[in-house]
Amino acid sequence: QVLVEESGGGLVQPGGSLRLSCTTSGSIFSVAIMSWYRQAPRKQREVVATIDRDGSTNYTLSVKGRFTISRDNTKRSVYLQMNSLKPEDTAVYYCNQRFRYGTRDWWGQGTQVTVSS
Repeated sequence: QVLVEESGGGLVQPGGSLRLSCTTSGSIFSVAIMSWYRQAPRKQREVVATIDRDGSTNYTLSVKGRFTISRDNTKRSVYLQMNSLKPEDTAVYYCNQRFRYGTRDWWGQGTQVTVSS
């Protein structure tokens, strides 16, 4: 079984910061492709950031320069440091795990991020 768990969400004011964490089990984490997705109410789910097996990263334009994705293979964890948060960042953030030769994705339960005054 592959399990994915997110944590670190919360309520912050615009301009504030949050650090999301995602821990996995039941897989060879070092070869996993890890991503953070988010979904705002009545909005389509979108990928926020991805980190590949070799540490290469990709970000959606709306968060580029503000968010940083990283991974720690020994801790089987991936992180999303979110700075300069905007109300538009309000969403449920999901951790996603997939494998190069896999047939499906694994998802965490989601963690709520609310940016509001």
